[in-house]
Amino acid sequence: MNVNNNVGNGTPQTQQKSKTSVDYQSFLKLLMAQMKNQDPTKPMDSTQYVAQLAQFSQVEQSVQMNTKLEYILQSSALSQADSLIGRQLTSADGKTTGVVKEVRLASDGLIAVLNDGKEVPVLPGVVVKQAPAAA
Repeated sequence: MNVNNNVGNGTPQTQQKSKTSVDYQSFLKLLMAQMKNQDPTKPMDSTQYVAQLAQFSQVEQSVQMNTKLEYILQSSALSQADSLIGRQLTSADGKTTGVVKEVRLASDGLIAVLNDGKEVPVLPGVVVKQAPAAA
């Protein structure tokens, strides 16, 4: 029985951070500067202040949730890596085939190391089958 899987790497892409994003400390510095330099004749409306804090709290919670989701994705990738060991893997271009000896979790995804020492990135299009029975 052959089991064919098209496998994605399932790892988070954390290297691509937006350069326009504002982190927690920067936001607090901007808010403090705004409060210090406000016009005394037209002080900041307290409802606006509370609304800004609430919005920032939501953003901070989203950032924390994204971090936790990244850990879950890494854990999923490790489980996926474990399931590849001992299986026959064919690269997406079809040029490399072999039985998976070990799998490494790299920053850009999973790397399968075959019995012959060749390394194959586990990307969409990779075919995974049960290893042929030893004769």
